[in-house]
Amino acid sequence: MIRSVITAIVMVAATAVALVSPARAAAGEVYVALGDSAASGPLVPNQVLPDLGCWRSDRNYAHLTARAIGASVFRDVTCSGADTRDMYSPQGTDLGSVPPQLDALSADTTLVTVQIGANDVGLTGFIEDCLNLLPPPVGDACNDDYVVNGQDSWRVKTDALRPKLTTLAADIRARAPRARIFMVGYGTYAPPNGCYPRVPIIPSDANYVRATLQYFNRMLAEQAAAAGIGFIDLQTPSVGHDPCAAANTRWIEPYVPASPAAPFHPNERGMRGFADVVIPAVSGA
Repeated sequence: MIRSVITAIVMVAATAVALVSPARAAAGEVYVALGDSAASGPLVPNQVLPDLGCWRSDRNYAHLTARAIGASVFRDVTCSGADTRDMYSPQGTDLGSVPPQLDALSADTTLVTVQIGANDVGLTGFIEDCLNLLPPPVGDACNDDYVVNGQDSWRVKTDALRPKLTTLAADIRARAPRARIFMVGYGTYAPPNGCYPRVPIIPSDANYVRATLQYFNRMLAEQAAAAGIGFIDLQTPSVGHDPCAAANTRWIEPYVPASPAAPFHPNERGMRGFADVVIPAVSGA
């Protein structure tokens, strides 16, 4: 989801890199995973080659799903910083350019997961902006910065994304006509009222972050339904595993991670938790 955080931690991350090839299982599905860093798993061990600039983990939920379902072919092209444009055009990363993600699809693809859209509307930058080391009245709330002419700018941007997702679903279907396609939502990033100062987002802003992500996930679910594809909800199962949760419980790290992961991104525990949701959804269980 984020380019700025990834750039800042490139040198730290390099020590965690392992030369790991994409997973291949014995037989079954031809599975393609598309998406941004919420799917790729930046800094979660082990980071894989090729396309190291995408900060893709061999323990992200797509890799875990591929192993669990016995995929005979697995192509994970998820990439940190990706937005819907990068489905169609080469994406520049910190370490070079990568091909359009839709190029990974083929006529024999049987399963596709796609988690995309957060970067189109700048949700990670929004969360970074709500960092508040000093509570009001010294520190300034962020939520009122996004109301322009009486309209919530995040909701306006979210609604503007709807036709792009409809088109993307159709384009995935055109390239992979046999595939079961699933749009994947985003996790829970804040509990009601947050947990200031442990995660320094003041209560009103935490509730705004929460409501904004809920609205965004509803939009994804609605567009998936309109396009006739599946939707996998990660928000509900991650309740209680947000950045405010204890280090041994949370699935998404706070501003200062305690586990190898980018801030406000899934850690390894979170990827396992998300895989536990994705696996039965794509298997029809």
